[in-house]
Amino acid sequence: MAALYEGYTLCGLVPSQTLSNSGIRGIEAERDSDHVVVTDTTRSVTLFKVSDQKPLSSWTVKQGQTLTCSAVYNTQTKEYVAVSDSKVIRIWKEEDILLDKAFKATVSSDVWRVHSVPGVEPVVLFQRGAVRLLDSLLSAPQQPIEEVLAQEEAIRWSTNIVAESQQFVIFTTEQKGDNFLYLQRLNPNTLQRYRLEREEPGLSPLSFSASYRDKHICLLYLYPNGHVYQSLVSVRGLGTDEGAQALPMPRNLLLGLPVGEGLLDAASALVLDEAHVAVVGVPHPSAGAGKDFLCIWNTNFQTLQAGKEMAGKIYGQLWTYSNKLFIPHGKTLSVIPYECPKSSLASALGKLKQAKTEESKAPVSVPSWNNILHGEKAQPSRAVDTRKTRANRKTQSAPSLTTDQVLELIKTAPVEEVQKEVEGLLSRADIQDVQSSVGQLASTLVARSLADPAFYTPSTLAQLVHTQSLCHSVCPDLVLLALERKDYFLCQLCLQFFPDIPEAVTCACLKAFISMPDVDAEKVSLEPDSVSFMETLIAREHGQDGLQNGFSPTSFDEDCPDALVTKTRAEEKEKSSSPPEQLCPVGLHKAVLLNEVLLTAYSDTFLLPHLKDLSSQHVVLFLQYLQFLYLKYSQDASSQMHGFRSPSLTQIMDWVCLLLDAHFTVLVMTPEAKGLLLNLHSFVKSQVRLVSELGKIEGSLQELSKMKVKKDVGQYSIEVIELF
Repeated sequence: MAALYEGYTLCGLVPSQTLSNSGIRGIEAERDSDHVVVTDTTRSVTLFKVSDQKPLSSWTVKQGQTLTCSAVYNTQTKEYVAVSDSKVIRIWKEEDILLDKAFKATVSSDVWRVHSVPGVEPVVLFQRGAVRLLDSLLSAPQQPIEEVLAQEEAIRWSTNIVAESQQFVIFTTEQKGDNFLYLQRLNPNTLQRYRLEREEPGLSPLSFSASYRDKHICLLYLYPNGHVYQSLVSVRGLGTDEGAQALPMPRNLLLGLPVGEGLLDAASALVLDEAHVAVVGVPHPSAGAGKDFLCIWNTNFQTLQAGKEMAGKIYGQLWTYSNKLFIPHGKTLSVIPYECPKSSLASALGKLKQAKTEESKAPVSVPSWNNILHGEKAQPSRAVDTRKTRANRKTQSAPSLTTDQVLELIKTAPVEEVQKEVEGLLSRADIQDVQSSVGQLASTLVARSLADPAFYTPSTLAQLVHTQSLCHSVCPDLVLLALERKDYFLCQLCLQFFPDIPEAVTCACLKAFISMPDVDAEKVSLEPDSVSFMETLIAREHGQDGLQNGFSPTSFDEDCPDALVTKTRAEEKEKSSSPPEQLCPVGLHKAVLLNEVLLTAYSDTFLLPHLKDLSSQHVVLFLQYLQFLYLKYSQDASSQMHGFRSPSLTQIMDWVCLLLDAHFTVLVMTPEAKGLLLNLHSFVKSQVRLVSELGKIEGSLQELSKMKVKKDVGQYSIEVIELF
């Protein structure tokens, strides 16, 4: 099922004074998947490295001049192309500092946009519909430009696509309430005009998106009433008569999105693949009338796959490059990574089996979550299955409740009746819009649980989370409710299945886990695979001595000060020659919960402020646990691959660095943390040394790959290779 992951800020915005637009004219891909060019609506072009969240270069036109189309990157010449004041084409390289000193050419007609696709020559689309290749235009900038559009016809949107080894410029126009699509093929030049079917009177498309699939150009467009249509145009057999009458364009309705009260005014729909569409500015079905959401819909099965609330005003702008969505909202341009697995009915309904999930032995349509985890070993699993089987038998004879009826029932009915009806609803195969229904059920259950301390349905909430149709944005109070009720099993499920948990909630879970007494933690029922991993890790004896993961006890002397080395050697003489067994500083179940925190996605910028709320005692304990994991991994490299829910060595080291950054001053002044800091210092040095050695190996392999292999080699030869 599609997912939206934790996003991060690329840059701040300066919206217009009327807040009608974001201040961004366009975002274009640059040299690779990690670089984009952002053009604002006034004077500046900025090159960003996305992963580093920082600008690499910026260029600005003079005061009084305005950039009238977004800058693009020409992959053939490694140059940037933009247009100022509608007629001045500017071309420059990354090392150029001043745009005014770069190449400029004034053309004879107003330019609408410059389009560029990797590997082909950029094209210029003029406001009156004419198209020119950039090089041919620059060879004679003042060449006459023909008018393709009618007098009152204006371009609304454009793009270009390479298909069947040919380049197409696609643009839509509007004339007196009618909308048209133009398909301009280059080399040979052919132009075809299509008329879009009219929607309700006075409604024009808010956004367009185009893609190439199965020898057809697929046009996707969203209307203010929430209707998303798709039209297909074959790239073969395009007409050559430019003056021909506009052909009718058939369409089919892909989605009917909820619009709430009134019509949409700032929304956009963007094609992600053949089965998924990203939508921004449309109300979330289970979150009320707010339009500040980014969602991914599955068009094959009409289901909402993922949703994320965006803070601040939505401007109806959305771009996608390299599985990342770029969305301006409020005063921020955010990058939201996403994933769209291959569409199937099982994934759309949230019933795709996960790895290492045991099949339920009871013949029921939707197995219990507890039974999946614990099988026949745990008595509660059989009890839940028995109750569920009875509910299924009852629903076969008694009339089934609709989703709306169950939602009303949740507000007043007792716990047992609520659990029975919700489980019965989820077990039915005819339930419509599973994503929306699960979100509404979870939100209603959480709302009543928060209002009524006597009401709580842990097994039902766990079952809803297990459908994988929930995320934190859909039900933001679920994790906090689980922490309030000390339902740590539900907390563990949310940390595992929710891809968008905010850093503040992650730190709240960490604080609750680390402060929980070990005696209470051992009473909690947790996911067996993660418990099995920790049991094996704690029980494992010391492996063979040697350097693993860049660290070994024998290298400890090289990293520590002389005084500590002397003390360590003295202690070793008093003790046996074999090092003592490393003890886990926390209990088994607390360690399992801490591992879930280590595995949760985060952004350093947003996580650090919340980490500072931890007490020094909890920070020292957490660092001791991270040290324990590191030592176990250094003794046996297979430790980090043993369990399904096991943190990696990189995650462990990242959290060590985060905690030291957040509490370094306090830790330096804490006496009991002195030895711990020295040990952690040695760990970091060992990792640096490991990376350095790996770099040398990489350099050696690169040199070997550059060497030319002799073709004529006898049956016996001796060859000496000198690397350095």
